[in-house]
Amino acid sequence: MKNRYETVFITTPVLSEAQMKEAVEKFKGLITKNEGEIVHEENWGLKKLAYPIQKKSTGFYYLIEFAAEGKFIEKLETEYRRDERIIRFLTFKMDKYSVAYAEKKRSTKQEKVEE
Repeated sequence: MKNRYETVFITTPVLSEAQMKEAVEKFKGLITKNEGEIVHEENWGLKKLAYPIQKKSTGFYYLIEFAAEGKFIEKLETEYRRDERIIRFLTFKMDKYSVAYAEKKRSTKQEKVEE
């Protein structure tokens, strides 16, 4: 059985739009190639960091919610560490409550868009 995960990563702010998309596609591809299934994704855009990381005060934030085998997470995080475009990342396993919350939040957002 696959678990649900949410991963957020921050890329360096010096990337162009095309380079940012390339980084996102790389990690989405990594998930799908390893039998993962992308459930939802959000581009949060350029945001100010709480504290400087590698002398940078901003970064591009991106969230991917996906279903995958537990052993895949180690591979994903190794790839984050190897990619110099990624300055921070966080992946966590969603329990049934966080899955329900994320789905409710998305449906509420969708209803607002449709109004």
